[in-house]
Amino acid sequence: MSYFEEAADGLSLLKSATDPATPDAVAIGSISSNRPRVQGKFLFFGEDKFFIKGISYGAFRPNEKEEEYHDLETVERDFRLMAAHGFNTVRIPHTMPPRSLLDIAHRHGLKVMVGLSAEQFVGYLIDRRKKAPDIPAMVREKVRAVAGHPALLCYGIGNEIPAAVARWIGRRRIERYLHQIYRAVKEVDPQGLVTYVNYPTTEYLQLPFLDFVSFNVYLESPDTLKKYLARLQNIAGDRPLLMSEVGLDAMRHGEEKQSEVLDWQIRTSFAAGCAGTVIFSWTDEWFRGGSEVDDWAFGLTDRERNPKPALASVENAFAEVPFPLQENPPRFSVVVCTCNGSATIRESLESLLKLEYPNYEIIVVNDGSTDRTRAIVSDYTGINLINTENRGLSHARNVGMRAASGDYVAYIDDDAWPDSHWLHYLNHAFAHSGHSGIGGPNLPPSDEAFTARCVANSPGGPLHVLLTDDVAEHIPGCNMTFRKADLQAIGGFDPAFRVAGDDVDVCWKIQKQGWTLGYHAAALVWHRRRNSVPGYLKQQMGYGKAEALLETKWPEKYNSIGHVCWGGRVYGNGITRVLGCVSRVYHGPWGAAPFQSIHESAPNYLFSFSAMPEWWILILGLAGLSALGLIWSPLLLAFPFFTIAVGLVLIQNAISVRKARISQRLPRCRHFHAAQMLTFFLHIAQPLARLYGRLRHGLIAWRRRTPKKWVIPMPRQSAVFTEHWITPEQRLLDLERGLNYANASFRRGGDYDRWDFEVHGGLFGWARILMAVEDQGSGTQYVRIRSWPVWRRQAIILAIIIFTLSGFALGQSAWPIVWICGTGGLSLLWRGLNESASAQAALLDAVKASNSDEEIE
Repeated sequence: MSYFEEAADGLSLLKSATDPATPDAVAIGSISSNRPRVQGKFLFFGEDKFFIKGISYGAFRPNEKEEEYHDLETVERDFRLMAAHGFNTVRIPHTMPPRSLLDIAHRHGLKVMVGLSAEQFVGYLIDRRKKAPDIPAMVREKVRAVAGHPALLCYGIGNEIPAAVARWIGRRRIERYLHQIYRAVKEVDPQGLVTYVNYPTTEYLQLPFLDFVSFNVYLESPDTLKKYLARLQNIAGDRPLLMSEVGLDAMRHGEEKQSEVLDWQIRTSFAAGCAGTVIFSWTDEWFRGGSEVDDWAFGLTDRERNPKPALASVENAFAEVPFPLQENPPRFSVVVCTCNGSATIRESLESLLKLEYPNYEIIVVNDGSTDRTRAIVSDYTGINLINTENRGLSHARNVGMRAASGDYVAYIDDDAWPDSHWLHYLNHAFAHSGHSGIGGPNLPPSDEAFTARCVANSPGGPLHVLLTDDVAEHIPGCNMTFRKADLQAIGGFDPAFRVAGDDVDVCWKIQKQGWTLGYHAAALVWHRRRNSVPGYLKQQMGYGKAEALLETKWPEKYNSIGHVCWGGRVYGNGITRVLGCVSRVYHGPWGAAPFQSIHESAPNYLFSFSAMPEWWILILGLAGLSALGLIWSPLLLAFPFFTIAVGLVLIQNAISVRKARISQRLPRCRHFHAAQMLTFFLHIAQPLARLYGRLRHGLIAWRRRTPKKWVIPMPRQSAVFTEHWITPEQRLLDLERGLNYANASFRRGGDYDRWDFEVHGGLFGWARILMAVEDQGSGTQYVRIRSWPVWRRQAIILAIIIFTLSGFALGQSAWPIVWICGTGGLSLLWRGLNESASAQAALLDAVKASNSDEEIE
């Protein structure tokens, strides 16, 4: 069937879907007092979490009136059996069902996921010569037929637009088309939940407006499904993920195999934090493309509704959602460290006491609070309250660790509270991995005040960094859990970090031991953001101080400008969008890849630098040069560059605000534009606050990064003949230990580099070393070592420009400019020379230390 034939078929089905409702149906437009809502990664009815235990139903052969669900007696019988076997949701995948079907579902306590069939009309996007119907109007008419029905769970605006069609039309046009349908639904039913049922071959579609994310996934390996679910959770972000179709064909694999696979598909999906799973399908009876489909058997029942073994398997798996009961589960110690947290700690403790995990304790470490925190915590029984003098966050965390009686120590802030299954997901993640620590999302609550919502969409928040979809490089301190034995083995937290930076430090200490950190998308906590602009900026200044402390302890983690070189990708809201990144879709050869994903190129150096706090120093310098143009007019040439530098900041922050999910958090009303303006201001102010904290505590781009020792920077070679045979790798490791002992900042050479180590003297100069080891026989070796200085090319070019300006100024007798430019150029050259000299000195000292018992020629 062509797309235009399918579109015509969709029009006829639409007419049947909008027939008048049956007499006992709920009136159109009435709103149920208990409608589903999204809260974080899950769906809720009121205060009750709703795990979708779904079954796909249809499509069936329509009657002469093109009514697909016309046999209401069969529907009644099927729905009664579904409810009896533990299902709570029916998915109608391809058409809008009549209201009478929802009435039947409501009588049996079932919710219905209705389909709006956007894929049937996408053909009109290909050939605009065909007169397209008013699709948004048709969608609104469909929605009016069921809006407010108590059995309505959500609207699925479409199902699996074919990959070839999406590739032909283009990603962005498909996204705009689906957004148009989404808006049409919300115009009629603002409270209705909306999703689009995607699949791996069009995984690349960017649909941030959806209330939750749905995917049809057919994978027949538990490990493969687990890994792909972790990927989908990162695509979903802070929204629920629904497995809208899973299943197996019993005709080709056998009924016993179908039963076995469906069991682990369900359990794997819920263990991965999915909000629900829909089984495809209820019966082998299926009608599609104008004919009966009789060459497969995905149903849990056959065409005569006789149950297969898979039905009992699915019922048992659903009965144990999200996890089966566990005998003697490991004990968790939940530690809340607080200092003057009386405004929020009661909310945190109330939620902690309602955790559904059966074996845990709560420890509150009161770090010298002077408000009512101690009295509030004392109101609760069963909580271990430890009062200490004010000695900082890290000390408080260590106190909690030592008092913990559990196998795992879970840290949460006093302004955060967990999901009811928080510890369940953490326990499962630890049980199925060797990670030393595991973190999860920290999401802003939906009832946040105006300023806090803007802060949540601004940079500098607690974000996680992932190396893979489930292996982390960093987990934020407001939601991090560790094996107690491993945490004790690394000495706990460093008391030097009194306010912030302790979580980064402990993550690096764990990874230095060769251990790993994990991430689970459903182990989430709700974390309140700062609710005032001064409070937010003060926090960012504190983070700048923490960065300076971390750089002193971990210089090898920082680049020459003074920023952490993360190996993974940063996830979360509020990230500044760097200009110059190009998104490309991997389609595979001829568009045939089964998993088609979107990839973003890395930005170039200029655009990356423009997103750093130090960019404002450049802006200040260009502003100063422009001002000097009043003395010597040629310097006015700096003014266009000043304008470009400021413009880059304004543009990238405007794009960041536009792509932030403010519209998802705040309705489009008079407050929406005010929220955008405040968020834009915070994007501008945050780097300045962070820069102030960094500069105040010594983390400046031109800081010295090696000990104060100096040699003439020049290429040097040395050689060592030794009778002590050591592997080349061990010799380099010994050299690395020497550099660490000297507290030098360095990095290893990469796979394509002709050097082994690079020592950073500062922003403008560094030194490199290369080692070659020759075996001479009888356990002897000849070790060759070469070192040489390196200067930043940009610094040399800048110095030439400055000296050129000084020369022109000299010719025009502009003596103030001659003095300023000459001094600046000489200072720049001296700085580069000094930095490379100290870097090479550090290298030579490390070489001597690692070969202390051997004579160096």
